[in-house]
Amino acid sequence: MMSELDAAAPIGVFDSGIGGLSVLTQIRRLLPAEALLYVADSAHIPYGNKPADYVVARSLAITRFLAEQGAKAIVVACNTATAVAVAELRRQFALPVIGVEPGLKPGISRSRGGVVGVLATAGTLGSEKFQRLISTHGQQRRVIVQPCHGWVEQVESGALASQETWELVASIIQPLRLQGVDTLVLGCTHYPFLAPLIRELAGPEVEIVDTGPAIARELQRRLDALGLLRSGTGTGGEHFWVSGDPKSSGMQLARLWRPGCPLERLSAGVE
Repeated sequence: MMSELDAAAPIGVFDSGIGGLSVLTQIRRLLPAEALLYVADSAHIPYGNKPADYVVARSLAITRFLAEQGAKAIVVACNTATAVAVAELRRQFALPVIGVEPGLKPGISRSRGGVVGVLATAGTLGSEKFQRLISTHGQQRRVIVQPCHGWVEQVESGALASQETWELVASIIQPLRLQGVDTLVLGCTHYPFLAPLIRELAGPEVEIVDTGPAIARELQRRLDALGLLRSGTGTGGEHFWVSGDPKSSGMQLARLWRPGCPLERLSAGVE
């Protein structure tokens, strides 16, 4: 059983940008009393087209930073970083490290027609971790893996409803529908912010699978098992850091989270 002081410590969450806020939202919903720390590594976005060793180095630096801020657990709210770096993070840090991965298994179980589309970055789809996921579960249905170039950048820019975003999303979703896809797995934490547009283009008969709620439940399970769940009925505090432009990130944070959030630039050596 961990001490009361340990249980009161914050949870650290990071992503290559603001996409991980989709996971943070689910964590806050399930665990309202927890204090939350979030790092948006926006100066290095997107991770999906970066070499694996680059993503590992960034993930180690940010996890080290969050551990120095007193984090009691780390959530890697990025599919690419999870795929290439989570094993190394678990080797180097004693903290619980919770990763994310495309919800292929639930997507397959929910598919009625047997055709599942996985939407993700090239980095996630090309990783060994994802290939193992396909080998384990992908034989039960026809699985179409689809890299979605430019989607992360559109979310980061705040252009969720622009014509360019509509065209980018339509260029992916419409061909998938013609191939009979009836379930779409969101394999990037940025993509839930595009879910209304995806749903509009895919139609109401297509199910969309977002793993954010499952990640929050796994975090709760891990913290509970270690005696690290924070008690209390209030809402825990939040603090945000960014490696890129705080002004730009602050605007998106106000829109996707709430206005007035404490936001700092990452310190030299981490940024």
